[in-house]
Amino acid sequence: MINLEKMGQKAKEMSKYTGRLDVQTKNEALLTCAEALEAQADYILAENKKDMDNADPSRGSFNDRLLLTPPRISAMAEGLRKVSRLDDPAGEVLYMKTLTNGLQIGEQRVPLGVIGMIYEARPNVTVDAFGLCFKAGNSCILRGGSEAICSNIALVSVLQGALEAANHPREVVQFISDTSREVAKDFMKLNKYVDVLIPRGSASLINSTVEHSKIPVIETGVGNCHIYVDDTADLDKAVKIIINAKTQRISVCNACEKLLVHKALADTFLTVICKALSDAGVEIRGDSLVCNAFPKALPAAEGDWYEEYLDMIIGIKVVNGLDEAIAHINHYSSGHSDVILTEGYRAAKHFVAEIDSAAVYVNASSRFTDGEEFGLGAEIGISTGKLHARGPMGLKALTTTKFIVFGNGQVRP
Repeated sequence: MINLEKMGQKAKEMSKYTGRLDVQTKNEALLTCAEALEAQADYILAENKKDMDNADPSRGSFNDRLLLTPPRISAMAEGLRKVSRLDDPAGEVLYMKTLTNGLQIGEQRVPLGVIGMIYEARPNVTVDAFGLCFKAGNSCILRGGSEAICSNIALVSVLQGALEAANHPREVVQFISDTSREVAKDFMKLNKYVDVLIPRGSASLINSTVEHSKIPVIETGVGNCHIYVDDTADLDKAVKIIINAKTQRISVCNACEKLLVHKALADTFLTVICKALSDAGVEIRGDSLVCNAFPKALPAAEGDWYEEYLDMIIGIKVVNGLDEAIAHINHYSSGHSDVILTEGYRAAKHFVAEIDSAAVYVNASSRFTDGEEFGLGAEIGISTGKLHARGPMGLKALTTTKFIVFGNGQVRP
């Protein structure tokens, strides 16, 4: 029986411990954890096989996120090593100034405290979340989905063993092994102990967390990403960008799910891009103009425009121009990553100014929305909200600030 109250109390205690650690100590612990992952790869793979044996074989892209391989375990270990090389944001003084009354006031970065994560299917999140939370001086409570339960228990066991080997308490990272919805909802009520909750997964998971949580929530991950092809676009570039954004890896939140094409290109480029996508194995769901231009396309329903497929499926619509494209994206987009392909400066400037998303691109693939690709280092998720953090969330997003005030007997008049 999971005792969430006890876990929360221990996590709060551990957050005081991790918040006092110096950067060298944290880095050495992360390196020890990385070595342990690689040393116990056979055990982790054996547990992952149990999850894969129980997986629904029809869920191809979902199962790809679930699968662990020796290279993927090595990548997780290398991820911890990369985190160890990142600058530690905790303790950073943002500024210090002296007021006319002599008070010295500064603002300093400090850990958030206890971070909760609820996520699905991705065992790598277990390691990434621990590494980033720990480096930023936080403790964490993790709750993965039932699909990856054996993998996650194994990974946390390895991390906890490595922490103990490095003379740290194993409860720095805790895992909720009960995957029932009831326990998840009870976890969301631990606002007495957990400072922030980060859901990472499907829209239903994120919406449920926002609806039921008493803990402040940072929404991440749902990626109904759009590409709009303007009438001035370089069409050779456009084909390459669209194919990359849709097919390079379909199971990730920064993959392109919708394509909007300027009506001036309906008789030329539309057929070209539909054929290129179809040849790459992508199912096309389009409006009437798309279906007329490319008979293999299926009619799109209203729900398609909201859908994050995470599959070899794309929705395509012909629009009258830039303003309609912007209106469509702002209505249907999840606020993750949206792209314009254009050679027009004014069009690019207008698109960037008007699109309300965490990342807005001009003439590049949406697949770059990632902490590593943005030069931020590892990320715990991509926030599509607007409070505290937005876009790829690196170490700084796992800290808050406090004011430090030095006086010499001042009193307020």
